[in-house]
Amino acid sequence: MRLCRYQLDNQIACGFYTEDSVLPLSAAADLAGVEIDESEGLIPFLPGGAQRETILVIERQLKQSMDEELFPMSIILEDVQLLVPVPEPSKLLLLAGNYSKHIEEGGGKAEERQKTFPYVFMKPPLTTLTHPGQPVKIPAVSPDHIDWELELGIVIGKSCKGVSEAEALDYVAGYTVINDISDRKFRPNPERTQREKDGFFDWLHGKWHDTFCPMGPCVTPACDIEDPQQLKMKLSVNGEVEQDSSTAEMIFPVAAIVEFISSFVQLEPGDVISTGTPSGVGASKNKFLKDGDEMQAEIEGIGVLQNPVV
Repeated sequence: MRLCRYQLDNQIACGFYTEDSVLPLSAAADLAGVEIDESEGLIPFLPGGAQRETILVIERQLKQSMDEELFPMSIILEDVQLLVPVPEPSKLLLLAGNYSKHIEEGGGKAEERQKTFPYVFMKPPLTTLTHPGQPVKIPAVSPDHIDWELELGIVIGKSCKGVSEAEALDYVAGYTVINDISDRKFRPNPERTQREKDGFFDWLHGKWHDTFCPMGPCVTPACDIEDPQQLKMKLSVNGEVEQDSSTAEMIFPVAAIVEFISSFVQLEPGDVISTGTPSGVGASKNKFLKDGDEMQAEIEGIGVLQNPVV
């Protein structure tokens, strides 16, 4: 069952997520006659977490319960504010160029996996992570070329360093939806003296604007995703489909990404890795986000992440 964080009456809580409602974890625990501790967020409830067995007990009870019992405990989505599933990851890592067609639509040439390696960059989590339903803000400093990027997000569940691709998925707690918003033509100091690395840092700085990483609406436990490389992906802007793809098109699959990053960085519970975007970004069509737009980013088996643009 999918898990989420939400806010209601100024209180932050965890719950079971559906497209229509949230079932508070505390109410479900009471029904099952068990105790839970929500103080550390969702990570303890996901595979590898200290309270995972308790969640399984609760889920078994919910499957045995009648709808008449569960309905009064549920809260319709419109009455809560969904929150990013992991509010303060120690690392928010993202991949660039992990789908061949996306590389090609940008004018590049995709290399075979055996001849290259993943390009990984970071975003500042506290200022870029944006809750479901909350606005992505167009930056006044560079407003004209703001783009979307639908991506599968990995949530790490256990500390790992130097894991092999064969064992890497054992350290994944779950999956979420990420929209890696990008400023395609950020050019600080237009009158600058050009330097060799300016193009790269322009691209990198264009990833860092405030609100540029919506995430959610929930986390699907890794054990509920049979194969993370067989998930349909779709992103729409104002109801028009812009990206329509599958995680099957990744150059480096989830397990290979975890292997590569953990070969030189220790990954910790709650770290988030965004796995790159497929083709269909706005830059390839000279089509960019503007005030009043509505984005819907959807991944099969997880959910729909919705965010307006202001």
